[in-house]
Amino acid sequence: MTKKIAILFVCMANYCRSPTAEGVFRSRAAAAGLEPFLLVDSAATSDYRTGHAPDPRSSEHAARRGIDLSGQRARQVTQADFENFDHIYAMDRQNLAMLMAACPPRFQHKLGLLMEFATRSDADVVPDPYGGEVDGFELVLDYIEDASDGLIAGLRERIGRD
Repeated sequence: MTKKIAILFVCMANYCRSPTAEGVFRSRAAAAGLEPFLLVDSAATSDYRTGHAPDPRSSEHAARRGIDLSGQRARQVTQADFENFDHIYAMDRQNLAMLMAACPPRFQHKLGLLMEFATRSDADVVPDPYGGEVDGFELVLDYIEDASDGLIAGLRERIGRD
């Protein structure tokens, strides 16, 4: 088998959005039969919550959709991530800018926004639900499911699986 395609999802604290993206994407990739071809992880641009489990609200809302986030622990992006991951998707422009500032120029082509793959929403970022209302966690899931489906469609073509 060829090298797995490595994908990293990134938000500020790896506490709400990026763990949700990791969980949703893993689930949808498995359902599409792509799991054996992928390495999926999530990380933070900050070290605020290193070692913490995802936000309980993120975990609760994800679990309602059959997504288990319980095994994840927050970590900060490392310099090695820029080399080791094929694609690094930020949840918003602020985190993308932080990644671009930290990323060596030769790896900048790997960086992007997850919502670039959305097909059902015209939102360009995944909003941070942390300080907002509970329904923000549902919106985050809706957006991430949409973008994950678009990303999986592109990967399916690349991997050559229907």
